[in-house]
Amino acid sequence: MLNACIAQHKDVKDGDIIFQSTSGGQGKAIQIATHSKYSHCGIIYLADGKPYVYEAVQPVKMTPLDRWIERGDDGHYVIKRLKNTDALTPDVLNKMKAAGEQFKGKDSDIYFGWSDNDLYCSELVWKIYKRGAGIEVGTPQKLSSFDLSNAIVQQQLAERYGSNIPYNETVISPAAIFESDKLITVEEQ
Repeated sequence: MLNACIAQHKDVKDGDIIFQSTSGGQGKAIQIATHSKYSHCGIIYLADGKPYVYEAVQPVKMTPLDRWIERGDDGHYVIKRLKNTDALTPDVLNKMKAAGEQFKGKDSDIYFGWSDNDLYCSELVWKIYKRGAGIEVGTPQKLSSFDLSNAIVQQQLAERYGSNIPYNETVISPAAIFESDKLITVEEQ
């Protein structure tokens, strides 16, 4: 299976960003709140010629690309890349990997806070690009700017925060990164 995956994804490059839908509980709430099909993302890195996704799950870690894809809904995914591919020089990619290494093994942030103590998927991607490459892929927003009116979203918020919802918390969503005008789609399945 992995060899088929590697052959199928022969054009992936270090630093590509991959998106998928995960429609269970939290994933569905993220899709509704952001009006997006995508609820999870990570950065693709090649190690020994094999593609992995560096992602914020429990804990922050590298996941083989084929396993990452299998976790999503119907195996659907989209891979995006910086339009300015010259920006990701080997030196910049090394800086990005070093920026991300500080987060390895940290807990997944179910509260979507902006600190570095624990991270959620799109926060990991955004911070690695910002700190390693000096590039903002997507625009952070306040939690209050999302569509929080749906019952599924309200249930998730109540489970996480009770009545103390942090409406002014800075959040970067998978949708905001997906819609970044700095990225182009290079593969979709």
